[in-house]
Amino acid sequence: MPVRLDALSLRTQDPARLARFWHDLLGGDAVRERAEAEYEFTPATNPGLPLRFLPGAAPKTSQNRQHFDLTSESPADQEATVARALALGARHTDVGQRPEEGHRVLADPEGNEFCVIEPGNRFLAGCGRIGALACDGSHAVGVFWSAALGWPLVWDEGEETAVQSPDGGTKFTWGGPPLMPRTEADRFAPDLVPEAPAAYEAEAARLTSLGARVFTREAGHAVLADPDGNAFRLLTGRA
Repeated sequence: MPVRLDALSLRTQDPARLARFWHDLLGGDAVRERAEAEYEFTPATNPGLPLRFLPGAAPKTSQNRQHFDLTSESPADQEATVARALALGARHTDVGQRPEEGHRVLADPEGNEFCVIEPGNRFLAGCGRIGALACDGSHAVGVFWSAALGWPLVWDEGEETAVQSPDGGTKFTWGGPPLMPRTEADRFAPDLVPEAPAAYEAEAARLTSLGARVFTREAGHAVLADPDGNAFRLLTGRA
């Protein structure tokens, strides 16, 4: 039985501040504090993707291997999103984008890159404001996450893959090789829970059979890595 995505976590230096930034940019239900200085909210147009902000990140020194692609309804909407993000504390950043490309690349107050995609992008149509979590990763890791979550592959061309919940919403995409070098710990990580707490050990075993490996086991969760070495958490579901 596939596990359920409980939230997409982002490890930060200041969880409360970064949660407020993304909440003010995306809208959604109220930011709520969890145990151990964690904060979370669910974006207004992406009900299946709660965002969780965790403490413990070091200052950022290199480009993230994952980033959000935010959608736009019109050129005016794209410019309004950029302006709102800048007013909230974002900044323009250069990741090698070409002048003729229509998307705008920004970084949030802690330097996490994100793109504001031009209107008319058919691949992200109907996905909500967070159209995609765009990831650096191999074909194998896309196949792994499809099996782990029970989400179908909605793109499988060459080395590129993408998965999406059967209920729709944000796509998770992987661009294939060459992969970026990992020079620091990844900040984005899915938090997964079994459909029933009693299935926790069985799900941990299933994920390892799919190619994951266990890093640590802690109170209430285990930290695992997918076939590309990206960390994620399997929660007991009892918290």
